[in-house]
Amino acid sequence: MKSVIAFFKRLEQIPQGLIIVISAFLPLFAIVSMFPALPSIIDHFKDHPNARELVPLMVSAPGLTIALTASFAGVLVDKYGRVRLLLWATCLYGVFGVAPFFLTDIYAMFASRLLLGFAEAIIITAVNTLIADYWEDEGRRDWLFLQGLAGPFLGAIVIRTAGPATEIQWNGVFLIYSVAFVIFLLMLKYLKEPVRQVKAGVASAVEAVNKVPFPTATMAAIGAVTLLSSALYYVFIISGGLVFRELGINEPSRISELSAIPSLFVMVGAFLFRLLGSKSNAIQIGSFLVVLCGGLLIMGTANSVEMLVLGLVIQQTGAGMSVPSLIAWTQTKVPAQHRGRGMGVWASCFFFGQFSSPWLVARIESLTGSVHGAFAVAGGIGLAAGCIGLLLHFKSDTGSKTASAGQH
Repeated sequence: MKSVIAFFKRLEQIPQGLIIVISAFLPLFAIVSMFPALPSIIDHFKDHPNARELVPLMVSAPGLTIALTASFAGVLVDKYGRVRLLLWATCLYGVFGVAPFFLTDIYAMFASRLLLGFAEAIIITAVNTLIADYWEDEGRRDWLFLQGLAGPFLGAIVIRTAGPATEIQWNGVFLIYSVAFVIFLLMLKYLKEPVRQVKAGVASAVEAVNKVPFPTATMAAIGAVTLLSSALYYVFIISGGLVFRELGINEPSRISELSAIPSLFVMVGAFLFRLLGSKSNAIQIGSFLVVLCGGLLIMGTANSVEMLVLGLVIQQTGAGMSVPSLIAWTQTKVPAQHRGRGMGVWASCFFFGQFSSPWLVARIESLTGSVHGAFAVAGGIGLAAGCIGLLLHFKSDTGSKTASAGQH
């Protein structure tokens, strides 16, 4: 209890932190809110020949735009300021998010979803950059931890609201996006552009720091790991219903019932991320890959519902560790003047992973003959990557200590 009290006592800039936590959920909001509404929207456009394909693509359309534009958004955030662009993007998020409520053409609705993705690209880049700007290492870990805890609760609220809104009107779900205007007003009141301070007090030192090159090699490594991690992260989120079906569970209500308790273990993963906060990035990344993909492997080899749910519990725990670990890694490796661009590259890789995940699952399924097989292969690849990463880290760490001892 004392540690919990101490945790909340040391939190700084709480209004800013809460706004950032809520804002960081907006890109996920665009996916979560659509699932309860999909059948109603498809039914409304039942006479359109491409409705069955286009309406589901509305869910992933913003993610594709993020993948294509987040790197550009990062450059803008570095050049024109974090808060200024975040304010504009949040306002546009509300405009493009609500737009389908007033549109009747399926292609116009699809276009508005693509434009929504560009606003999301700026939001996710600016928000993650502000976390690094507002707080030092411990503060960053604290707010990333709270962000991980808040996600499941915010997701549940959105889903509970989206269903009734869709029952009132087939496109009523899009009115929920107007919450962005409330967030915009809170941002306007509480968020200030961070002062990018340089410890050296002379102009020449400032100019020298501003000439620090972008860490291309480091970001290439981060991008590659993020792309792989994201593809594995979305294996269950996008294709989970199919693995339940292969065990004879076809009813959506039954799948939701079996997934409800395991989904809470995302918060356990957030706690584990905070516990590993003082460890190296290699340990954090390797650990979440082992847990996340160990769960996928168990799900892929499960021959009973009980075993499948056990695997899901482990997978969801790893999911709770994954995103904050990847963000924290990126934030610590990119200098302040390049943070926006760095987080933009990260967001592009993460959402390319989201976009590629179902395609990869389908390809592996065609080779193995089942979705179970695809889960097992994906889990095995990620588990091997995590174990190799941890072994290389510990081997390097042991070698460094041995060399240091030899010098003494």
